[in-house]
Formats: sequence, structure tokens, C-alpha cells
Amino acid sequence: MQILYNILLLLAAVIGIPYYLLKMAFTGKYRKSFIQKLGGRQKQILAHLKNGQRVWVHAVSVGEVTAAAPIVAALKEKRPEIDIIFSTSTETGQGMARHIIKDAAAFIYFPLDIPCVVRKTIRLVNPDVFVMVETELWPNFLAACSARNIKTIMVNGRISPRSYRKYKATRYFWGKILANLNAAGMISGVDAERLQNIGMDLQKIQVLGNAKYDALAAMASPDLQEEITDAFNVQADERFFVAGSTHQGEEEVVIGVYQKLLQFYPDFKLIIVPRHIERAKDVRNILQKSNLSDVIAVSEMRNGKIRQDEQVILVDVIGELFKVYSLATVVYCGGSLVPKGGQNILEAAAWGKVIFYGPSMEDFTAEKTLLEEVGAGLTINNEEELLQEICQLLKNPAELAQRGSCGKAVVAANMGAATKYADLIIKHSKCSSL
Repeated sequence: MQILYNILLLLAAVIGIPYYLLKMAFTGKYRKSFIQKLGGRQKQILAHLKNGQRVWVHAVSVGEVTAAAPIVAALKEKRPEIDIIFSTSTETGQGMARHIIKDAAAFIYFPLDIPCVVRKTIRLVNPDVFVMVETELWPNFLAACSARNIKTIMVNGRISPRSYRKYKATRYFWGKILANLNAAGMISGVDAERLQNIGMDLQKIQVLGNAKYDALAAMASPDLQEEITDAFNVQADERFFVAGSTHQGEEEVVIGVYQKLLQFYPDFKLIIVPRHIERAKDVRNILQKSNLSDVIAVSEMRNGKIRQDEQVILVDVIGELFKVYSLATVVYCGGSLVPKGGQNILEAAAWGKVIFYGPSMEDFTAEKTLLEEVGAGLTINNEEELLQEICQLLKNPAELAQRGSCGKAVVAANMGAATKYADLIIKHSKCSSL
């Protein structure tokens, strides 16, 4: 099976590498990461590290980096002498990591899962322990770590229903790959059960909670809110309907709700944050076609334009969503009225906001359950229901504030997972004194 995987990988490389090269040449995309992904430049990046104990932590992109931050901080607090090498797969994730991971000794890009490339990178990093955040199973990489007797650990592990179906269909293959993992700390019992069902030894699995609660509760600070308030030139009496992580097909619903909302609350402003910023131009076109032309983009503000009293703010840059949620009066979280499995509703909850979302929340069922139990999360099925529920809460500002406070309290009450994951890493290190 591993041979078949490598044959398919080779075919993908033959097709994919020219594509990446063309993207680099004409758009500049992947230019920062591509050489490192092939094993280049790591030697220079890692040259300053001492010959002490090292932990390599890998987070794919922005979401995983957010979860990794409190784990890294907890690990460094317990064992300040170690060097932490932090990798990401995406350039946006790398940018976020450099911003919020304060304790890393070096930042690199994760190598492509080509045998010679992963062996070279592992040799250069030379970790005592490799830690993957959430579920990132690269067969050649894990096999190479096992061959060098490097312990490999999954933290904040989660397996979405869609991923589970794919993994389970090829269980025979993944069972052998998972045998290379020394331990897995999972977010929930459901995630643990799914990992066991695709081949992980039950004795290696623990349920330790979600480190994102730790990260978000710590990040939701008055200073961060003040930063975004100043950046957007927000006035004290302004109220915002924030639509975060919207996908194609959702902006029309959000705009329809907002236009009807203006009939009752003409002072409301709209902040819209597409999940993929490359869709920002399309979203702006949708706004214009809906006669919402009083729009300012965040990229314009970053280039010196000062927001006056524009009706709509379009967030067309990476890394602003969490801060933007602090400005919200009400929130719609996307990827949920279309079949995408939802997006992270905890970010808004950490600011004490009530969050509306559609029925497609398969990837965030535990978070959805927690927030709905205290009334801070509400499922809506269409534009009409979203408008009705928003208006109902706006008529009762005390209830809106109380529900939001309960959601914030839930986030705070579920803190503590990061320390448990740090302990798991230490326990499975080469020596207990790591």
C-alpha cells in the first residue's frame, strides 16, 4: 500500500510541481514556501540552534496555529530550556505563527511528503519529539520519524465526519500509518472513537479537550479590541452585523438580511469577512449589485485611507477575523448555510457574542452543543429565520448581553487543555526531564 501511495505521489508531483512554478512566476503565490517544502534553506534557518533538546511542532494553517499557541506556551513554561521548531504548511499559517507563537526558536515550512525530502528535513531539524496539531497524517514523514526513533504525537486531535468517511474507507492503509504514532490527545470522545475505528491503538489515545478554548480566552483582551476599533475608526455608538468566514452562496443571504435589518435599525453597519480572501472582488460585486456601494476594504485602510462613515467594511486581508468579532452586536458564522461543515464559532463566543449559523455544522458539533446549551449559539435555516432571530434579540438587549456572557463563560470554563497536552509531550519525550 505504501508503494502505491508513493507511485500516486510521484504522479501528483509530475503534474503539481509545474503548476506551483507557474503560480509562483505569474502571481507570486507559494514563492516564500516552495523551496523550503522541497528541503531547501532549512540548514541556514536552523544554523543558530544549540545542540540541546528539540521539539518540532507542526500546525497546517491559521486554525491549527491558534490551537498550537497555548500548547507551545505551556510547554515552554514547563521546560524553558528546550528549543521549539515550529512549522506550517501554508504561508498564511506561517504569518500567523510568527505573530502569535512567541516561544519558537525557529520557523520553517513543512516538507512535501517525498521520501528524500522528509528524510533531509528531519535530519536537519533533528527533533526529540514531533508534535502534529489536529490530524495531519503524512505516511512517508511518519515512517521516517519512526525509523529514526523520533517520538510522534498528535495533539488537539479531531476528525471531521467528512474526513472520517474517507479514512474509514481506506482503514487498512491508515492503520499501518497510525502504528507509527506514539500517542494521540483528542478533543472529544467522538474524535477518539473515530481515530480508534481507523486503526489507532486504543491504549495510545487520550481525551484531553480543545486547546483553542485556552487560546481564545487569553486572546480576547481589551487591548486587542481597542486596536481594531482604532484601525477601523469605529465610533462609540456604532453597531455592527458581522458575517464571518462566508462562503459562496452565503453573501447574498447576509446582504438580504442586512438590507431588511436597515428598515428597523437604519444605523446598523455590516462587516463581511469572506472565508477565502481571493473572493473579495466577487463579494464587492455582489454588494454593488445589491445597491450597497458605500464600501471600504481593509486593504484600503492599510494603504492609508481613513474610514469615515462607510456602511460596509469588507475584510479582504488575512488575520483580522478574531479581532473583528469584538466589534459585533450580532454575528453570523459562515460555512453553515452551505454544506461546508461550519467554521469556528468559538472565536466570536470568546468575545461574548451570540452567534447564528446554518444547519451544516458537522465539523463543530461539540462547540455547537456547548454554546446552544447556554443560548449563545442559534441554528437558522434560511434568510427569513436569520432576520427574525436577530430582530428578536435586538428587541431584548439585556437578553442578548446575558446570552453572550454565558457563551464567554463556557469558553473560559473549558480552559486547561493546553497544559494537559504539554504534559503529554513531556511524558512521551526521550527523557522525562525534557
